[in-house]
Amino acid sequence: MAGHSKWANIQHRKGRQDAARSKLFSKLAKEITVAAKMGDPDPEKNPRLRLAVKEAKSQSVPKDVIERAIKKAIGGDAENYDEIRYEGYGPSGVAVIVEAMTDNKNRTASNVRSTFSKNGGNLGETGSVGFMFERKGEVTYPASVGDADTVMMAAIEAGAEDVESSEDGHSVYCADTDLNDVSSALETDLGESESTKLIWKPTTTTELDLEGMQKLMKLVDALEDDDDVQRVTTNFEASDEVMAQL
Repeated sequence: MAGHSKWANIQHRKGRQDAARSKLFSKLAKEITVAAKMGDPDPEKNPRLRLAVKEAKSQSVPKDVIERAIKKAIGGDAENYDEIRYEGYGPSGVAVIVEAMTDNKNRTASNVRSTFSKNGGNLGETGSVGFMFERKGEVTYPASVGDADTVMMAAIEAGAEDVESSEDGHSVYCADTDLNDVSSALETDLGESESTKLIWKPTTTTELDLEGMQKLMKLVDALEDDDDVQRVTTNFEASDEVMAQL
């Protein structure tokens, strides 16, 4: 299994959720504000906002925080954010995509470049690693929602492209432009998802040993600690033995 679907488990094992929760809430609220500002403030009329609100709810963001983020956009007092994607290589040549929202592009670019350099990475040009990923929609469900066949049938009916099932749960993938429709159809059959979002799905991976994983985690942690960074994606691959030692 590739890195994008293991990262949450790594964070869980490290016990980082509580420490990172307020930062996560802030980043999800920023996405809601930007989505509401760019389109209709009604989630039912704005697919991007609907998905942002859905993802926030799945991460237990309080209702008042969600409503305040939307009102901030409606009131016109929200900052103007630019959405920027940075690409580069981490330790051992792992491909890294960094998605950011910033009101100061120079500051963010400088911080991201410095973080890569300090943690054994190298920031590249846009497109330098993007070809190793595909833009996809991802809807995840816990294993308790049903067996692999049940989820596969629901995914086919919903118009999804692929399903990955394991003891940790189910990940349903679809075209990025179909995420809103697919997630709605899955919700009808399987109930509320654990997560619904657009991702960069690796098409090729880089195998890491324990030392490589530890170095990569240090880089990703440092990037995610930046308030301008919304999401970090890598294409690492690691054996179960390595994962168990983290």
